[in-house]
Amino acid sequence: MQISSILKPEAVRAIGAVSSKKRLFQEIAEVAQTSYGLAAQHTVEALLDRESLGPTGVGHGVALPHARLPNLTEVCGVFLVLEKPLDFDSVDRQPVDIAFSLFAPEDAGVEHLKALALVSRTLREQSFCTKLRANHDPATLFTILTETQPVQAA
Repeated sequence: MQISSILKPEAVRAIGAVSSKKRLFQEIAEVAQTSYGLAAQHTVEALLDRESLGPTGVGHGVALPHARLPNLTEVCGVFLVLEKPLDFDSVDRQPVDIAFSLFAPEDAGVEHLKALALVSRTLREQSFCTKLRANHDPATLFTILTETQPVQAA
């Protein structure tokens, strides 16, 4: 699996400041609605429900909010880089400025986990995240995200 198989160019954005985690989820849901036809309100609720189980801020300024949604046939993603970091209740208590959100069908098992592992592995690389943070053009961000990355063990 490659990031290009779960992410569309139009689902990559750079945004200014957001005031809360819920507002970030609303931004993600709006992009998901435009890019994949997902119902924005249901998407926000699904992200909030998942977040209530435990924070998806994985550290080093990165969040991986994700949810399973009905009527979805394949795993898809939304990538946002924030110009102003947001307090996200991350595991390391650092604010988040990179959010890669994944959506999977309700019955997706392994594919959802493979996508999460791929994105997590990719965004664990600090030099890669530095490159993303230095660019706010969506087309450039998409190119960086979908360049073939060296495969590493999870």
